Amino acid sequence: MAPQSFSSSSPSTADVLRARYADRLPDSIEDLTGPAHGQVPLPLHIAWSGLRSYDLDRRRQRMSLYRTVLAEGQRDDLVAFLHHDLLIEQWPVLRTLISRHIRAVWEDTFPELVRRTESTTA
Repeated sequence: MAPQSFSSSSPSTADVLRARYADRLPDSIEDLTGPAHGQVPLPLHIAWSGLRSYDLDRRRQRMSLYRTVLAEGQRDDLVAFLHHDLLIEQWPVLRTLISRHIRAVWEDTFPELVRRTESTTA
């Protein structure tokens, strides 16, 4: 019996990751109506170790919360914990703190994020 070979048409790891993150996206960036100020506790399914409550009025904690939610949150979590104005405002720095797969999916779907990045580097 000949050895079984795997088809090269299997999706790459990058394709699988991009699809996973794309499935979580809201329909519109304006759907992100989470809090813009104050303390925000994250549920265990998003933040299972380390810091679980974040102060959105402190820039580093806000960046950390956004990074965590973008990586671990599901669609309902993105809508509940992220705010569209804060995401757009922070994107030029935040995009350097997240994986390239997350960054690509968000920038491909929401061109306003790319425009914000370009306007801050011009």
